Amino acid sequence: MAPAISPLALPLPALPPLAGVRLGAAAAGIRYQGRSDVVMAELAPGTTVAGVFTRNRCPGAPVDWCRAILPAGRARALVVNAGNANVFTGRAGVEAVRATAAAAAAAVGCPPRQVFLASTGVIGEVMAHHRLTEALPALHAGLADGAWEAAARGIMTTDTFPKAATRTAMIGGTQVRITGIAKGSGMIAPDMATMLCFVFTDAKIPAAALQAALGRGVDASFNRTTVDSDTSTSDTVLLFATGQTKHQRVPAEGGALLRDFRAKLHEVLLDLALAVVRDGEGAQKLVRIDVSGAVSARSARRIAMAIGNSPLVKTAIAGADANWGRIVMAVGKAGEPADRDRLAIAVGGVWMARDGGVVPDYDEAPVVAHMKGREIAIAVDLGLGDGRATAWTCDLTHGYIDINAAYRS
Repeated sequence: MAPAISPLALPLPALPPLAGVRLGAAAAGIRYQGRSDVVMAELAPGTTVAGVFTRNRCPGAPVDWCRAILPAGRARALVVNAGNANVFTGRAGVEAVRATAAAAAAAVGCPPRQVFLASTGVIGEVMAHHRLTEALPALHAGLADGAWEAAARGIMTTDTFPKAATRTAMIGGTQVRITGIAKGSGMIAPDMATMLCFVFTDAKIPAAALQAALGRGVDASFNRTTVDSDTSTSDTVLLFATGQTKHQRVPAEGGALLRDFRAKLHEVLLDLALAVVRDGEGAQKLVRIDVSGAVSARSARRIAMAIGNSPLVKTAIAGADANWGRIVMAVGKAGEPADRDRLAIAVGGVWMARDGGVVPDYDEAPVVAHMKGREIAIAVDLGLGDGRATAWTCDLTHGYIDINAAYRS
């Protein structure tokens, strides 16, 4: 039985075709029955690529493959499977990657090292990759210009809704499009859950400039989110530039010409990152954490993530318990400079504690009312400096246990 759709789900936006990208999905029966589980995208010749991957020290074979071929900066195809992560599978995992890349390359007519791969699902089970490779010829034959929703659904595992975002940006006087899809619901604490994201643009951008833009964008989006503090072995974000729109030449370093592109790319990445948090396993509430007054931006970020990763904070939010003491605890455990006598905490815009104690005449009622809503705002001011950062998380409910206790069944 399909899981109930998250109450925080957002509908897919209108997703027009993007020049230089054809994509689709198929059912290969790798783990799931009666649903698509393989996605393929064919990219125009000359497409450049950038990538950011998990820092988990036990990565999957597809991550190793992508890391090895990324320096060449060229891509002609993407193949993604759901249901089996191809992680901790030894030589069999390597063979699965090579066979998949070879099959996709044969269909597209390119070298295997221009085929990027990603897998998501159960760890430690050898994948019957012949099912994947046997599905590729027919899948390739049916690729279409605008099959974004099919692709977004095909990469889902415990996700309850497909995730996509799109924007237009200006390079010089020319408009280009940026469109991305993502999947993720649990094992989410990206450090660059099981989290995958694939973004495409019709702009013509050198790989080096593309990589710089992606790294900056991921750091301000996916790397500021957490569902359960666990960093997946498979986290992958890939950005492909097909070069099909004619615009002013972009230098290798990117520079000011890409200012609007970088801003719109960040918006796409943040939309996708927040969609993942909205679909956190068992989540009922989206939580934004704003930290200010820290000694540095880096310190503020660590404190924000410590709050977002705290099971005690997250369960209090689930129960609409206005227990600001748990936030104080999370600030203190972050290992960053903090002074309890300067600390201030607010929820829903209501300051609850300041200067080491409860705010005089503090009224808990509006805070509880806010915490019963779907979107929760926490603010922390350390009173030590100018450092600030924002992080996003979700509440922790019994649904998370139910989903993960039955994950392999």
